[in-house]
Amino acid sequence: MSSPTQNALGSVVSLWRYPVKSMMGEELNATEVTERGLLGDRAYAIIDSSDGKVASAKNPRKWRNLFSFRAAYVGPPSNGEKLPAVRITLPDGTIVTSEQNGLNQILSNLLGREVTLERRAPGQEELVETTYPSPWMETPSLEEYWPDIEGLSHRDAVTEEKMPEGTFFDCAVIHLLTTATIDQLRELYPQGRFEVRRFRPNIVVETPAGEKGFVENDRAGKTLAIGDAVRIPISGPCPRCVMTTLAQGDLPRDPGILRTSARHNRTHVGLYGSVVQGGTIRRGDPVRIE
Repeated sequence: MSSPTQNALGSVVSLWRYPVKSMMGEELNATEVTERGLLGDRAYAIIDSSDGKVASAKNPRKWRNLFSFRAAYVGPPSNGEKLPAVRITLPDGTIVTSEQNGLNQILSNLLGREVTLERRAPGQEELVETTYPSPWMETPSLEEYWPDIEGLSHRDAVTEEKMPEGTFFDCAVIHLLTTATIDQLRELYPQGRFEVRRFRPNIVVETPAGEKGFVENDRAGKTLAIGDAVRIPISGPCPRCVMTTLAQGDLPRDPGILRTSARHNRTHVGLYGSVVQGGTIRRGDPVRIE
């Protein structure tokens, strides 16, 4: 029988929520977790009015400056209540909100395409009535550009990727990353700046000092217990894309970030998971393998 120490993965060192898909998000000290992930995560997205596709930094040739926008809620969301408005900081520092008149035109002017900011109800627990004005809202999709890097599924191509029905997530509602994996990538490519924000996780786990290498690789199929209540089954590794190479803030554009993960770990950085038991998680909470 394994001891608690043997089952320990580490502790929560940071938490991140992204209210609007592909915009910069907000770091949290604590958050509620529901079956739809961190409360309020990816609740909004920008939709291209011409084809109904979700705007995503996965196709930077079409959406060049999404990472210049930052989104945060005007107040902390509460489970069982309507989500608060989202505050969006524009590239020039101007602040607008999701309830502001003329917001869609402001975003369209800045993005160079006619777009709308759409809201999708993350779950019935938030008491939000969802309506789908057209069929594409029921089956959202996005475009993904694959750079010419050895090891990717496609090279120098754009593909259409379906998203889970009723959500603005790529594959899963939880994305978890360990500090051991980040440290391993830094050793393999020391001139690259491997920082958490390049990978957009929800939960970052600080692993014990002795843990080295890609410690996430053997976690698929296992369940993580975080804090007193939350249980997250791990569905599999998170394959990375061109987003990790893009400039954001003071981080420069660097194709070597993706090239390194492709060469040494099949592009896998982090884990995808679902939620079978929700609750509140906080920075510092222990993370165990069950």
